[in-house]
Amino acid sequence: MALKKLRPTTPGQRFRVAPAFDEITTSTPEKSLLAPIKKSGGRNDQGKMTMRYLGGGHKRKYRMIDFKRTKHGVPATVKTIEYDPNRTARIALLNYADGEKSYIIAPTGIQVGTVIVSGPGHAPEIGNCLPLSDIPLGTIIHNIELQPGQGAVLARSAGSYAQLVAREGRYATIKLPSGELRMVLVNCYATVGTVSNSDHMNVKLGKAGRNRWMGRRPRVRGVAMNPVDHPMGGGEGKSSGGHPRSRKGLYAKGLKTRNKNKHSEKLIVNRGKK
Repeated sequence: MALKKLRPTTPGQRFRVAPAFDEITTSTPEKSLLAPIKKSGGRNDQGKMTMRYLGGGHKRKYRMIDFKRTKHGVPATVKTIEYDPNRTARIALLNYADGEKSYIIAPTGIQVGTVIVSGPGHAPEIGNCLPLSDIPLGTIIHNIELQPGQGAVLARSAGSYAQLVAREGRYATIKLPSGELRMVLVNCYATVGTVSNSDHMNVKLGKAGRNRWMGRRPRVRGVAMNPVDHPMGGGEGKSSGGHPRSRKGLYAKGLKTRNKNKHSEKLIVNRGKK
């Protein structure tokens, strides 16, 4: 993916760094794979705001992504590379040999006309979805399952990837994007390659209105509130007392919230961050 720096014809364009969309091949999604999205605006069923700073935004349709890749042994041809407003990565439309269509998260380097396949016993090429037992050690992977048949839950956002570093018995050891080393059952599936759109992290919106188009409302700092509204509110002038914390009084930095008795705790080899 490439980025483009626009000429400063307006104040909003001056600092904007926009995606070039060079890899996008169509702007019309597959109609049979669309589903409606109902916006809540951060309100619950009683109309009360339960999540702040949500609301507005452009209308969207959900693209139904195949995170399970259960059509084993059936080759699929990449028909289009498309933009998905609901995620940071690009998506690819697959046409299977039996006529079925589905969306997947597009890996970096995949192109229209590429033939990919899922299931055990296939080559570990970009876009192929294989069990961890069939992937060579050291391979870069994404879209990783945590439970067999669950569907991909790890390394799905733009530019992210993990690495298969070891395999012993029933478990394979994976180095996750956070640096964490974690054991996953070898019969879980993963896709070979890196998630597309790695330059997403370098995009600059340029103006506040572009955030509003995405459904994000202005965020108020805790220190700008009154004492009744936030633990860090109140004071004369720009006094910002106390330690960083949430509106509920929980510390925002350094407080460990993970349950030590969680089942997956024994599967984590190295936390990655000290």
